[in-house]
Amino acid sequence: MDSTADSTALLTDHYELTMLQAALEAGTAERRGVFELFPRRLAGGRRYGVVAGVGRALDAIEAFRFGPEQLAVLEGVVDGPTLEWLASYRFTGDIWGYAEGETFFPQSPLVVVESSFAEAVVLETVLLSIYNHDSAIATAASRMTMAAGERPCIEMGSRRTHEAAAIAAARAAYVAGFTATSNLAARELFGVPTTGTSAHAFTLLHDTEEQAFRAQVASLGKGTTLLVDTYDIAEAVAKAVEIAGPELGAVRIDSGDLGLLAHDVRRQLDDLGATSTKIIVTSDLDEYAIAGLAASPVDGYGVGTQLVTGSGHPTAGFVYKLVAREGASGELEPVAKKSAAKTSIGGRKYALRRRNRKSTGMDTADAEVIGIGTPPDGDGNDRPLLTHLVKAGKVVGREPLDAARDRHQASVAELPVIAHSLLKGDPAIPTLFQ
Repeated sequence: MDSTADSTALLTDHYELTMLQAALEAGTAERRGVFELFPRRLAGGRRYGVVAGVGRALDAIEAFRFGPEQLAVLEGVVDGPTLEWLASYRFTGDIWGYAEGETFFPQSPLVVVESSFAEAVVLETVLLSIYNHDSAIATAASRMTMAAGERPCIEMGSRRTHEAAAIAAARAAYVAGFTATSNLAARELFGVPTTGTSAHAFTLLHDTEEQAFRAQVASLGKGTTLLVDTYDIAEAVAKAVEIAGPELGAVRIDSGDLGLLAHDVRRQLDDLGATSTKIIVTSDLDEYAIAGLAASPVDGYGVGTQLVTGSGHPTAGFVYKLVAREGASGELEPVAKKSAAKTSIGGRKYALRRRNRKSTGMDTADAEVIGIGTPPDGDGNDRPLLTHLVKAGKVVGREPLDAARDRHQASVAELPVIAHSLLKGDPAIPTLFQ
């Protein structure tokens, strides 16, 4: 990719480039090094996290180019030799990482970047930006879909966040099990299925609720979803079934005591013969509200604000640290930060998921095992976690979004039962170092 029209190179911080300038002047910029992106802990006492944004990050690396427009912005930020170096920038190193949809735990080496210091350091901000946002959304989405069980969740939070973040959130939610989104840009860019029918404004546009319902059914068919809480819910349900008949697809409730109303509406629908008409609920749902509705006759959930804000944790808390650099001997030497409460562990990392076969015949995860300097020893049933994403500067790890979705489902399924708890606590499995 040679065009810089859609360059990601300025999605970075000023100090990345001043570090580069100083390293170029000192003669250390081309030293080989290893950077790692990882979490020190799980946000909010959650039991696991979900990796998302890998595909977007690979696109961003390919588009990380400094053309004339980008270099013009950097006049006065860095000196001439640095601008000249940036003009020919291409990442030529290797990147390994957890595949998209995989679960993670404290200290999991989610991304391992090996290249010259100069090539790797300028990627710090864009990688953290993508991974921190998308993984926070995917982790919240995973908790929601786990609480929902077999009932589908629909992402509808575009109006509650930045327009670009809305697209990324829809993608991340789909990875973590959401069935669809309301965001059409996510459909265009990533193939995420979209859905939607009408809002209260459509009902209020018409002289009566009946007119609104008749117009919607005439246009979208009897299988549509009618919004029934603009005025009186019981009257709206009765009118909806009268107009569409028992073939009415669904009714949506967007306010009030959703659990109590769902029971009332289910009884009314059944009494009217609309036994197959589904009940969809929306209105500031999060994983706790969804879990609280488990015993209610609800058939699906529409989730907005809480999803796109990470359900209280809008960032995954990842950091990007240099963990090894080329020494005088030419070999990589571990380096580590020792700051209080922000320590890092030096040395290149490798990871596997330790699994044991239970009496049920299922493999259950027991630990996240991380090797320092060399891969950890497996027992034949353990699962390696790092996959090659970029090889000698060429992206090799791109995959369909549905592959990440399937991986998420399988990864969560092998976690111990404590992973299903929404209460704050220790990670579902420990992290062990070898």
